[in-house]
Amino acid sequence: MPGLLARERTIAGPRFNRWLVPPAALAIHLCIGMAYGFSVFWLPMSKLVPGAPSCEALGFFGQLFATSCNWTVPAVTHIFETFIAMLGISAAIWGGWLERAGPRKAGFIAALCWGGGLVIGGIGVSMHQLWLTFLGCGVLGGVGQGLGYITPVSTLIKWFPDRRGLATGFAIMGYGGGAMIGAPIAVALMSHFASGDVPGVSHTLIAMGVLYFIVMSLGAFGFRVPPNGWKPLGWNAPTASSKLITQHHVHVNEAWKTPQFWLIWIVLCMNVTAGIGVISMASPMFQDVFGGRLLGLSSDVTLTVAQKAAIAASAAGLVGLISLFNSLGRIFWASSSDYLGRKVTYFVFFVLGIALYCSLPTLGHLGLAAMFVIAVCVILSMYGGGFATVPAYLADIFGTQMVGAIHGRLLTAWSVAGVAGPFLIAAVRQAQLDAGVAKSLVYDRTLYILAGLLFIGLIANLLVKPVKEAHHMTPEELARERALQHEAPQVTASAADAARGSFGVVGVIAWALVGIPFLIGVWIALSKAAALF
Repeated sequence: MPGLLARERTIAGPRFNRWLVPPAALAIHLCIGMAYGFSVFWLPMSKLVPGAPSCEALGFFGQLFATSCNWTVPAVTHIFETFIAMLGISAAIWGGWLERAGPRKAGFIAALCWGGGLVIGGIGVSMHQLWLTFLGCGVLGGVGQGLGYITPVSTLIKWFPDRRGLATGFAIMGYGGGAMIGAPIAVALMSHFASGDVPGVSHTLIAMGVLYFIVMSLGAFGFRVPPNGWKPLGWNAPTASSKLITQHHVHVNEAWKTPQFWLIWIVLCMNVTAGIGVISMASPMFQDVFGGRLLGLSSDVTLTVAQKAAIAASAAGLVGLISLFNSLGRIFWASSSDYLGRKVTYFVFFVLGIALYCSLPTLGHLGLAAMFVIAVCVILSMYGGGFATVPAYLADIFGTQMVGAIHGRLLTAWSVAGVAGPFLIAAVRQAQLDAGVAKSLVYDRTLYILAGLLFIGLIANLLVKPVKEAHHMTPEELARERALQHEAPQVTASAADAARGSFGVVGVIAWALVGIPFLIGVWIALSKAAALF
């Protein structure tokens, strides 16, 4: 008998319904999506030693082992960059293994790494050892992020050859929405576990690590894979006239040698870098650009403490709205790509994005706050949509056999953007402030630079063509790769009759378990956004 986590144990039978897979994917992505909400920990982590001075004089490496002073906010924020970098690295390293190990084993290991990483990070906080927090949340948690991110995507693409964009949009929507659920939970837990003036960061990380491990494990065990040869009832593969949708397969070791891989890598990197630029500066930009004008005051009026608090609340409302559009944009744009085509969808992202990025400075100068907010929300919807559409783009170009592994290698573009993007934005902003540029104007040049990055992505996308036949796997190579997945021949032979089960009570419960928390997160985001109005 194969082990409980073996891929052979996950091959769907005739009573399985494919719509049970998206809730399993959402369970994992809603957990690892807390990455976007980790900013709620930065300030509390700088107040763990009551009455102690700041560790600023020690520098970053000195703070890794300091126990008698408070970590600085800039030092702890590098945790985010660490697990985003590890996400891409781990996805690239273990993407090929995932295809052979199956989604249950990969998902369970992702649960161990992300949940266990948070627990170790919490222990590091309790011991006031920053290096241990980095090791847990950043390195080990980043591995969990990488495996947890690509596992559901690879599986869903195989289950939904007719609606690849919709399927991947469901899963990756969860990643965008994870912070909407996780951040309020973290804030409430830190308050609950607080001891005097010391916020309960360590207990919160440990509790959330245990919770995420349980939820992600349930998702992992809910996965099933379709038998080779399975297809939706009544669906036929696109004809040869669909030039950018191949019926062949490209091996991961061959895919990265093609110009198509690197062109799509540039497409994703440019889209992500530009989007991260807006996310990282949305709140301060909104406050600096509009200031007192949000309250109907002149821009040169000195603001009171209460007025500054009202403006900060409006900016927080914008952040809540951004989270919502980042999440919902993933399902909207990815599902739209099923009809528009992936190349056309990215063309829309870049052309519309360039226009909106270039319009933001003008909207700010004219004091059109409502139009500014709308433009930012559309931009962030396309940022999320870029993540959700790219797996289907890869499946169209390289086939579905090794799309998880290829997607894993492509996510190194996210790692580069996640590190380089914030650094670029901060450097340009600081350079302009040092040059004496007014705070309300320092973002103009940055936004034009981001529009330039989108133009590079636009050119790369236009250059994407079908992969040459020389890169396709031969029938023998494809058979060898499928043999490594340990599928029994009799399962493949009955593929046409497999996985035709009804949705049933199990489906309703599964969707409710992920849908209700997500809707609660949407409600919280909308409540925060109400401050804008």
